[in-house]
Amino acid sequence: MRIALLSDIHANIQALDACLAHARAQQAERFVFLGDMVGYGADPGAVVERIMRLTEEGAMAIQGNHDAMAIQPPAEVRTVGDSTAAWTHRQLTPAQREWMAKLPLTLQQNNVLFVHASVNDPELWRYVYDQRAAKASLDAAASWPDVRYVFGGHVHLQTLYYRGTGDGLMAFAPQPGIAVPVPKHRQWLGTVGSVGQPRDGDTRAMYSLLDTERAQLTFHRVAYDHFAAASAIRRTGLPDFFADRLEVGR
Repeated sequence: MRIALLSDIHANIQALDACLAHARAQQAERFVFLGDMVGYGADPGAVVERIMRLTEEGAMAIQGNHDAMAIQPPAEVRTVGDSTAAWTHRQLTPAQREWMAKLPLTLQQNNVLFVHASVNDPELWRYVYDQRAAKASLDAAASWPDVRYVFGGHVHLQTLYYRGTGDGLMAFAPQPGIAVPVPKHRQWLGTVGSVGQPRDGDTRAMYSLLDTERAQLTFHRVAYDHFAAASAIRRTGLPDFFADRLEVGR
């Protein structure tokens, strides 16, 4: 099965639609959404509605930290992410918020475990930025039966780690569009990148495609109208910062 892995959409409907179209062209048979559907962007309602409809057709979704904040905005704004939570909350219908609130933090499909952040204490939203954090996440996944693969988002980067012959992890630098063999005799952890808010200086959206039959993982970059997404943010009255960063991929 070809499974499209999409994370950190951040209310960017232009990027989401571009990645969905690209994944369908790659013969994706299932979509899995790894959290942070909302936050920062201009179209939280449209994004959530699109994903809700896809789950009715067999897609799967889990909750991210920005989704949790949109359901129950923090009383005090302390971070950049907090600053859009109350606005996002108001844009969502009660039915959309209720649907998001019921989403799990982790989800297993056969030998694959999906999580937004790290498997160890997923509700703490730990960032998997390096080999040490990736090892902690994979070690925590050992309590799940038969798991060989862990996929998440949260860091807005595309990375891949695998457990070698020792206890430590090896990092692999993936290239967009190049299929990477991920044989199941090893343990793998990948962060699939951000659909709606790339932060590596490249404005193109990110998602990944897992081919379970061939045991291959492909990281994709997809061009989309990021200027339209930025303009939509400015029209909402949200801080220009959120629009500016889309135009430079930061």
